[in-house]
Amino acid sequence: MVDIGVVLAFLFGLFLLYILGMLLVIPIRLIIKLIINGILGGILLLIVNLIGSFIGINITINPLTAIIAGVLGIPGIILLIVLQFML
Repeated sequence: MVDIGVVLAFLFGLFLLYILGMLLVIPIRLIIKLIINGILGGILLLIVNLIGSFIGINITINPLTAIIAGVLGIPGIILLIVLQFML
């Protein structure tokens, strides 16, 4: 017969593993999402500059625009294009 203390300790250990897993998985997902946004933003920034040169759109690539494109991704590129026309 299994003691109730052993069962409770086992359940408590499983609960701690669940909490630890949640604390580790959420930041990893956020980091992966930021990496994907950064890659997509950089590629789109280059594409906009290549295609935009034919129609007069040129976004200067500097650290600020790279950060905006990297963190925000596609909406960041749209923001940069809108800001270029506004300023």
